This record gives sequence, C-alpha cells and structure tokens, in this order.
Amino acid sequence: MSLIAEAPEFLQVFSDGTVKRFNPETSPPTSQSSTNQYKYKSKDIIIDPSKPITARLFIPNNSSQTTKQFPLLVYFHGGGFCIGSTTWLGYNNFLADFAVTSQSIVLSIDYRLAPEHRLPIAYEDCYSSLEWIAENVKIEPFLHNADLSNVFLSGDSAGGNISHYVAVKAVKNNGFCPVKVKGLMLIHPYFGSEKRTEKEMEEESVEDVRMNDMFWRLSLPEDSDRDFFGCNFEKDEVFESVWLKFPAVEVYVAGKDFLKERGVMYGEFLKKKGVNEVKVVEAEEEKHVFHVFEPDSDATRLLQRQMSEFMKRFG
Repeated sequence: MSLIAEAPEFLQVFSDGTVKRFNPETSPPTSQSSTNQYKYKSKDIIIDPSKPITARLFIPNNSSQTTKQFPLLVYFHGGGFCIGSTTWLGYNNFLADFAVTSQSIVLSIDYRLAPEHRLPIAYEDCYSSLEWIAENVKIEPFLHNADLSNVFLSGDSAGGNISHYVAVKAVKNNGFCPVKVKGLMLIHPYFGSEKRTEKEMEEESVEDVRMNDMFWRLSLPEDSDRDFFGCNFEKDEVFESVWLKFPAVEVYVAGKDFLKERGVMYGEFLKKKGVNEVKVVEAEEEKHVFHVFEPDSDATRLLQRQMSEFMKRFG
C-alpha cells in the first residue's frame, strides 16, 4: 500500500483506496454546552441518514423570542470536495457570528466527500438539503421562523462551486424547487479548466496549482479532465432561459489568491449570459478562504457585513 495523494495535515489517499483525514480543531454545537454565554444557538441535525448527509443549524438567540420571519442562508464548506466540515472551528465561528450579524438562520451542510464520493454527488447531496428544509420547516424548532421565500446560498472555495450548481438546478426545477433562492454569495469560488489562467502559470503559484490539480483528480469523475462541467462552468449545457431567471450573485475574491481570476471570470461569464445582478468584490490584501483561518479578523468582519447587506438588498 503506497501513498498516492496527500494534502499535509489534512488528507492522505493510499493505493488500496484507503483515505485518512486529519481534521483541525473542531467545535461542538451549543446544544452540548452547559453555559448560556453565546449570542446564538446551534445544533447538529441529520439530512439523510442513509448516505449520510448531516448539517449544523445556527440561529440568533432572539429568533425564538419573536414571531417575525428570518432569511435562511444555506452554506456549503470548502476543501476541494475532499476535506472540510461544518464542525471545523473556523467554519463554526464564522457562521455563528454571521447568523448574529445578519439576523438570519444558517444551515451549514456536511455533504459526502471525494474521492470516495466523486462529483456530481456533492451537488446532489447539497440540493437535497433544500428539500429537507421544506419537509422539516414545521417540525424542526430551529426552522420555525425561517422564511422559505427568502433563501440564499453561499460557500467558500469548493462550496462556492457547489452554490452555483445547486442554484442552476433550483432554477431548472422552477416551480418544483421547494424554496425560493434569492441570491448567491460565492467566496473565493473553486473553478478550473484545462487551460491555465495567467496567475496559475506564475512561478509563485506552482505549489498551489499542484495541490489544486490533485484535488481535482480526486474529485472529478473517473476519466474526466478539468473541462468537466463541474470544474469548467463554461462547459455546462444550460438553456438561456435559466440565466434569465438566475438569482442575484455576489462573488468575493481575494487579491492574494491564485484563484482570484477564476472568480472574476465567473462574474463576467454570468454578465454575458444576461444574469441581471452580478457584482465582484475584492479583498485586496487577503488570501484564499481567510475567513476560515481568521474568523475574528477585521477582513472577516467586513465580509460578514458585505454579505449581510447583500441579503438585505435582495431579500
């Protein structure tokens, strides 16, 4: 048994198919805490026990003391489709703070990971979370004040990629989608293609590109390359009518992220397709998914405010 792929401190894949993941520090939900020190409440739930697909729900403390409805954010974590979890401390803290800042209910999804479950399984798992919401809004206490006509999708890196494809399916399903998706907020989205961008060809990006290619090899369907539709959004066969009904989009890019160009290209692609509201916002001095590794930074607080303003504008 030999090691065939590795992301140091996160992932090892062996020749016999064995996968070992090494999670960073994690956080339990507040439902397991004996104190009331938080401005929010959180709990872990099961979306589908047969797969399994799980999630963590966050609500502001005051949401249970009012009858007003709250917007709902469905969040998909990053990790090249191969690692990551809503239980990671960085994700937990970012989304808990965001629920309070935005006064929204947040559902963060733990979808099945590659290479055991290659694309498009992540898309299918994450779309099923929308169906779960509709089926459980009346029986899950944390969802009692959720406004299913005011739903937003978001995610970072691979989760930003997932947000796009879940939204495409929601629009394609039109009246059959169980919730109303008002907008997408893609944070440093993870897209690619066989053709390299200028940034990807720079010498300083060599190690990032190598790791990037490894994650794509592990997550794409067997015998697919980086022009698979899940990697290269331009290769997806989507009717023009879908773009005309596509929700508002805000794309967040980081100036020191070698994937910045991909996010800008995605925004330009949507504009050319006729999507009505598209905006690209840059954090010039920040790196890829800084909000996960620095959830208490000024840049992260600004990102949370920008996302909150987007939800208020289009909600």
